[in-house]
Amino acid sequence: MVKAAKQADGTSGGRKAPRDFEALRNHVAASQTSLPKRLAQAAHYALAHPDEIALGTAASLADAAAVQPSTLVRLARHLGYDGFTDFQTVFRDRLKDRASSYEERLQSIEKSITGDSYEGALLNGFLSSARQSIDSLSEAINPADFARCISVLAEAETIYIVAKRRAYPLAVLMSYTFGKLGIRTVTVDSANGIDQEIVQMATPKDAAIACSFAPYAPATVEQALALTRGGVPLVAITDTALSPLASCTKHWLEVSEHDFAGFRSLSASMALTMALPVAVAERRRLRG
Repeated sequence: MVKAAKQADGTSGGRKAPRDFEALRNHVAASQTSLPKRLAQAAHYALAHPDEIALGTAASLADAAAVQPSTLVRLARHLGYDGFTDFQTVFRDRLKDRASSYEERLQSIEKSITGDSYEGALLNGFLSSARQSIDSLSEAINPADFARCISVLAEAETIYIVAKRRAYPLAVLMSYTFGKLGIRTVTVDSANGIDQEIVQMATPKDAAIACSFAPYAPATVEQALALTRGGVPLVAITDTALSPLASCTKHWLEVSEHDFAGFRSLSASMALTMALPVAVAERRRLRG
């Protein structure tokens, strides 16, 4: 078998290797149906644990992903990289970019805005990104998928809500709205560290909502997996088909938020998580 020569521009057999994390995610999403099973498993792990990929060794990462080290090398070459180290560079660059402080982000905004009304331009930037996020969700969401998620939640005795870090405000909004509508919920967010025990209380008669966006909160992913292993129906709100939440349930809704100067809003996610409780309450009311 003759192997395609590696080109100077980072291609292998005509395939260009993505040089940033977002491009890599999009590339894997576009080719996921053609990935062999083990390569797909390794790709899902890499995109769900980018910090670990940046800092780990091939051996330790393969063990965590439950694949052979050679699988990581094959994945890297399949995607057009010279090898695993070249593939790992994308994740290390992402980590460096994330290390920029909020002060640096503010300085970046200041440099990009001209004119007398700095504050007004800043506000308009965030409003514009919010509008784009909501417009994107309006165009992309499938009403049938939304209805199926409502069906799952409407049948539940108790709805468990899992959302950490940037997604945590979604849990607060849903818990409040469900409560006002008289629907029993439990937010998995204990101050005394018994989240695992709370998750274990859920039964197949209940349901759960898990929310997380790249780079995905590890605790959210772990708790969502624990719920599904326990037979609890799960509705996931996440940002891509490659999300570890999307891979552990057939009921999931995709939300892609736009950002302004690196600050990503929750505008579309908030609208969606406001609609969920109201739709569940209405479904229960109509059911009688």
